Amino acid sequence: MTELLAFNWGTVGSVLLAILILLAMITVHEFGHYIVGKLLNFRINEFSVGFGPALFKHKNKKTGELFSVRLIPLGGYCAFDGEDGIEETQEENAEAPEEAFEEFREPQTTAPEEDKGEPEAERLIQASSTTLRPKGEPFTKRPPWARILVLVAGAFMNYIFAVVLILIEFFACGQTLIAVYEVAPAEGEYAAFSLCDQDIILEADGRDVYLTTDLLAALHGKKQGDLVPFTVSRVVEWEEGAAKRREKKEVTVMLRADVKDASSADTDLLWRALGAAQDEEGNFLMANAAAKFGFFETIGRSFVYSFKIAGSIFRVLGELLTGRLGLDAFGGPVTTISMTAQLASMGLRYFLEIAGYIGVNLAVFNLLPIPALDGSKVVFTAIEWVRGKPISRKVEAVIHTVGFLLILGFALLVDILQFV
Repeated sequence: MTELLAFNWGTVGSVLLAILILLAMITVHEFGHYIVGKLLNFRINEFSVGFGPALFKHKNKKTGELFSVRLIPLGGYCAFDGEDGIEETQEENAEAPEEAFEEFREPQTTAPEEDKGEPEAERLIQASSTTLRPKGEPFTKRPPWARILVLVAGAFMNYIFAVVLILIEFFACGQTLIAVYEVAPAEGEYAAFSLCDQDIILEADGRDVYLTTDLLAALHGKKQGDLVPFTVSRVVEWEEGAAKRREKKEVTVMLRADVKDASSADTDLLWRALGAAQDEEGNFLMANAAAKFGFFETIGRSFVYSFKIAGSIFRVLGELLTGRLGLDAFGGPVTTISMTAQLASMGLRYFLEIAGYIGVNLAVFNLLPIPALDGSKVVFTAIEWVRGKPISRKVEAVIHTVGFLLILGFALLVDILQFV
């Protein structure tokens, strides 16, 4: 019973940790919008952490901005005044009748009934307190270049935060790389040109290997029996009974299977080609291992790694569009939280790894020109900049709403496919 309770609390804690990572990443994203909006004199109505009913609210008396913490910790937002442009259209429509009939108005010579006898100072204070609005200008009143900067600021903050986490991981724990936990027995040339147990793969065919996609790209089109140069970090025992250490080695590997045009999901084909052993259930005995580098090399590898993550996202999307990857290879919010919880509970290195990965993913995904995302709003703003006038605000709002519903539907669909 005690073990069961411990397991349940551990599972709950992992899920909460995963939700915390996602909430932190989204909050950082929205803070990017907020800070650049403040610098460029945008009027911001509210900055919220979470969605749904408010648990906490605070209105800044100087700026008029509302800060809130809400019940559902799966998002957040920075609400700019007039961001969708609908208010602007409504104000223009509402002002027309006022202007048309202004010449027929009688000048008001007496104060309203409720104002009689009321001290002027007190009346002005009361009016200002009830009509306090945040400082700055509405979103659509600012120039297109300023709006574009605000829109891309969220993704930029996600990326910077992700790089910081990656730097911390690489310096504190080492870089997570692909390792062969155990190599299958072989004979003849396959045995002579083979990886060894616990080899960490640094390079393949002259290419640095950060991710599985790098290894796939390096072995693209290779066939069984091809000789491929590798650079590995190999365990070396200098004397019998002495402590083991790692040493960088240049080795040649004879592939044990064709790789050809393997997709991002065809990892079994890749591991078979490298000669990885299999357990009783048929799983290949591959692993992740940490490797440390020098100070400046670590900084350089941190940035390169972030670029590699971004590149792998485009590769996966390309494979989805060309049909090389199915929808079942993706995951929605439930799958993301589940995988994040599993990795984050494995230790600091994996916690930083998944947090950095999610940060880069959010940065890239939000800049895609998909309706409802920042990238699509940048496109609409750029069109307005070139044309000198915006596309109908109502049409744009409808497009973003439809896009949001499609994204939500896609997220639910891929989650369902994971459990079917």
